[in-house]
Amino acid sequence: MSESTADADDLRRRVHEFLDTHDPGSTEPLEFLRARFDAGFAWVHFPSGLGGLDAPRALQSVVDDAFTAVGAPRNQAERNVIGLGMAAPTILRFGTDEQKSRLLRPLWTGEDIWCQLFSEPGAGSDLAALGTRAVRDGDHWIVTGQKVWTSIAHEARWAILVARTDPGVPKHRGMTYFVCDMTAPGVEVRPLRQITGEAEFNEVFLTDVRIPDTDRLGDVGQGWAVAQTTLMNERVAIGGGAAPRESGMIGMVTALWREHPELRTAGLHDTLLRLWVETEAARLTGMRLRQQLAAGQPGPEGSAVKLAYARLNQEASGLELELLGEDGLRYDDWTMRRPTGVDFTRRSPGYRYLRAKGNSIEGGTSEILRNIVAERVLGLPGEIRVDKDVAWKDLPK
Repeated sequence: MSESTADADDLRRRVHEFLDTHDPGSTEPLEFLRARFDAGFAWVHFPSGLGGLDAPRALQSVVDDAFTAVGAPRNQAERNVIGLGMAAPTILRFGTDEQKSRLLRPLWTGEDIWCQLFSEPGAGSDLAALGTRAVRDGDHWIVTGQKVWTSIAHEARWAILVARTDPGVPKHRGMTYFVCDMTAPGVEVRPLRQITGEAEFNEVFLTDVRIPDTDRLGDVGQGWAVAQTTLMNERVAIGGGAAPRESGMIGMVTALWREHPELRTAGLHDTLLRLWVETEAARLTGMRLRQQLAAGQPGPEGSAVKLAYARLNQEASGLELELLGEDGLRYDDWTMRRPTGVDFTRRSPGYRYLRAKGNSIEGGTSEILRNIVAERVLGLPGEIRVDKDVAWKDLPK
């Protein structure tokens, strides 16, 4: 028996022992989730005492499958993608022992929803140009500025925040990373209505928000390095999730093709076949990326996966409308809503087409991701950056 098989069998045994004393049918869901975290079955690759067992990341599916098989309560991960996929790995890497102990458990159980306060009206693709200020005031920081495109801010209890703490140094070196209480005085969330009619995004105004220094992640001035961990995990969370063959957008298009032969033409067949092959290649690449993740931190390869995900989603949703003809142009879902997540599968083709336009913007624009792939994966020369050694305060605003 191989070591990996033995480890998997041991994990299954431990899960069954846990279930013997925590009946998922009679235990209150939140109590069950807290107990699961404390037993190390949240993230098996995290340290013991922080939701993990110091086990290989690849064994997480063994644990998840065992809990799913008995109908155990879920932590509704789709509601907390930013917390689980971005904040948690950043806290684990840069947080203090106190921060990890205080923040990770309610994050995983879903008690605390998280959002991301990074982009600004003048600092989207160029995050390092951000202007939100954080000024030290004893044991606190006073934060003032505006953030934008903040998903789920209207539901969030906490936010990961990057702010400028030293305007006198070049832009990449003068930032610091914080955890921000979204219920603190001075935090205002306003909805941003999208082309779909919904408002899952927000703009967030920060006016003299007091953040204790104990809610700082990493050293003062280390914000860019900490943010890179978040961003690399973000791209994997958006485009690198596990998915079976013909799932997602391509699955809906192929189902439409099979069920309605009257829609088929030779040209559309060629387009569908190309998209199917490219989607399958992207899916297999995502599987390989997750195998690399099992051995350490995500790298720039996640940018390539997210880049492919965005393009393929947009092309497949466009093909779906083309197959439907004039029926695909109908869109009657203009009701202003505040969703807690994105669900392509239960919505209309028109919604899928419109919402997919955001895939090439959120989580890093496709233009910026191409630069990352070119420079950090392919080793091509970087773009000329004339502001590299100029203090932020001296840059044109």
